[in-house]
Amino acid sequence: ADHELGGHKTLGFQQAREVADDLLARYAAGEFDVAHLFYAKFVSALVQEPTGIQIVPVPLSSIPGAEGKAGAATAVTEYEPSEEAILADLLPRNVAIQIFRALLENAASEQGSRMNAMDNATRNAGDMINRLSIQYNRTRQAAITTELVEIISGAEALK
Repeated sequence: ADHELGGHKTLGFQQAREVADDLLARYAAGEFDVAHLFYAKFVSALVQEPTGIQIVPVPLSSIPGAEGKAGAATAVTEYEPSEEAILADLLPRNVAIQIFRALLENAASEQGSRMNAMDNATRNAGDMINRLSIQYNRTRQAAITTELVEIISGAEALK
């Protein structure tokens, strides 16, 4: 889905739900076969990891224990409401939660990057202040030395 979420000051679950609803409607209409979600996963303030996950259709590998149950005999389980009704409620909620999680991870990664950039800028500014202070002091000392040499030369000339 081509939603632009950058205009919001704070991204909430409602925006994620809107994107998920649009995404699922387009999937149901057959506009695409698979939807992947790419975002910056927050590892630490210094490390953000590019991550991609398939969100529609839900991959079987993401369901715990689903791999080994293909040919195994299972107990008959009756669901109330029906399995279809449960899935109709849970699938949009799952997609919205995954989108919201990606938004949060992305926001945390962005803040970590900003914090790191500001820390580096502050450190660089401190280094520059030190270098300029040394340069200023050397220039001032050179001017004072030149003045002293001129005064001493003038005094020597008067003798």
